[in-house]
Amino acid sequence: MQAGLAVSQGLRNFRQRSSNMATYHIRIYQEGDRKPVLDLFSRGMAEHVPATFRHMLMLPGILLLELGVPLSLLLFSGSWLLAVMSSVTLLLFLWFLARYTWQQYVVTCLRTDLADITKSYLSACDSCFWVAESGGQVVGTVCALPVKNPPPGKKQLQLFHLSVSMEHRGEGIAKALVRTVLQFARDQGYGEVVLGTSMLQHSALALYQGMGFKKTGYFFVNILWKLTGIPMFHLMYHLPSAQDRGL
Repeated sequence: MQAGLAVSQGLRNFRQRSSNMATYHIRIYQEGDRKPVLDLFSRGMAEHVPATFRHMLMLPGILLLELGVPLSLLLFSGSWLLAVMSSVTLLLFLWFLARYTWQQYVVTCLRTDLADITKSYLSACDSCFWVAESGGQVVGTVCALPVKNPPPGKKQLQLFHLSVSMEHRGEGIAKALVRTVLQFARDQGYGEVVLGTSMLQHSALALYQGMGFKKTGYFFVNILWKLTGIPMFHLMYHLPSAQDRGL
């Protein structure tokens, strides 16, 4: 009897968990998706500002300024107020710089590939843009383009703009979007899928590596990213050929 009650309770708990899990489906981007897609992208990039700020605070040069400038002002002027104001000013500047770094990245994307998503990603058969939809709302995005100048003998597809709304994380949407890109790459005959993600995007990095992507190097988006000490990791996923699979 107790075993039967336990099984019954377990089934009820399973049904409860299933009913609480949001359903979603992945489809190709449509023009009506433009505003929610861009909003999701912008919000996702803004989430990295606090982590960037904390990262900058721990840079050796910044630590030296944080301690050295207020202390020097205190010693030479004897004013605690001046020392505190200098420290606050430095913190505000660093926050502005962290925010500006990601804002500029968003602006660059909005002026380039995201200016016309249909033209950038849906005008040829070897590229695509997908959205994840739940409850009639766009809750995730991912897209892919062929690498223009791949290494000799390589056919590579590059993954861009993987993003999932905060309210729908933990539902497997990001992993499903990446799998969609990998399957597309297989269908199109690509040998490798590559991408870039910053060192501060810990969750994304863990996701990619957990799915089999390997780090192959790093680079800096621009001089600002180099000054703030934020490299972009280059990752690659090797797609086995039919010969590799023994077919």
